[in-house]
Amino acid sequence: MSLISFTNRGIYCSQGDFYIDPWRPVDYAVTTHGHSDHVKSGNANYLCHTLTKPILHRRIGEDLKIETLDYGKSITKNGVKISLHPAGHIIGSAQIRLEYKGEICVVSGDYKTENDGISAPFEPVRCHSFVSESTFGLPVYKWQPQDMVAAEIIRWAEDNIQKGKSTVLVAYSLGKAQRLINILAGRYPIYVHSSIANLNEAIEQSGVPLPATIRITPETGKDILQKGIMIVPPAMRTSRWIKTLINPVTGVCSGWMQVRSHRRWQSADAGFALSDHADWPGLIEAIGETGAETVYVTHGFTAAFSRYLNEAGIYSEEVKTQYGTEEDEEPAATEISA
Repeated sequence: MSLISFTNRGIYCSQGDFYIDPWRPVDYAVTTHGHSDHVKSGNANYLCHTLTKPILHRRIGEDLKIETLDYGKSITKNGVKISLHPAGHIIGSAQIRLEYKGEICVVSGDYKTENDGISAPFEPVRCHSFVSESTFGLPVYKWQPQDMVAAEIIRWAEDNIQKGKSTVLVAYSLGKAQRLINILAGRYPIYVHSSIANLNEAIEQSGVPLPATIRITPETGKDILQKGIMIVPPAMRTSRWIKTLINPVTGVCSGWMQVRSHRRWQSADAGFALSDHADWPGLIEAIGETGAETVYVTHGFTAAFSRYLNEAGIYSEEVKTQYGTEEDEEPAATEISA
């Protein structure tokens, strides 16, 4: 018996008659987290973690019909028990546990095994089958501990400010930006693009406090910005606005910065391998802790990672989905607006 199938609308549970992170409109969508590759508009009903609800309202619309669950709590739909468990990816991210007649399947969405200090830490869930991402599913991707990467970012920013440069960090508006704000809090003023400020408001509305930031507007003086640290979304990386700053330098925060060729491609002044996804050891450890007999590998280095699991004695299949492009802008504004 299989609890899930992979359809042209998304991951489907026929016993419960619902989809998990569908990419086409459906009647009932169970949502792992608020990134736009995992949650779409047009669904009649949504189920998500309590902390994800205001994010969906902010990104999709206020008129959504949303049910919520806290971690470890459950509901039953057509005989299928659904519960949410921490994925560690971003604030409110959840693994979806399905149980039906003794069979347990976990759809992990995106996940990160290192505790970032701001999201609920990843918790392995025992199951018979597991759906895993493989965004960084190659041995070359092995993260340094977060405190080491954080120290590198702080040293770079402080050096820039002391030299009179304008410091710009490029990071996803949802997830990475909040991690950076938490890392940098209390050192220098933190200025954020409106897409980040809007999501910060939604997150704080859900009851999660964040360190103070200042929204960048057209009236914000360039000399003022020069004395702080700016965080902007990826769409702003090559914007005209950055070029108007006083002696600007940019640092891209992404797991892709682990590989030097990506650093060159990004044309950034610095690259920091700070990722909201599990690295190669994290993926292997997480899957081992589930005890899953079958692993479905989605978005990323699916072929290489699935082959590794099969050679390690864990039955694995590659699955095609439309996940993996975290288009995080709302919409992707490339200039500063009020």
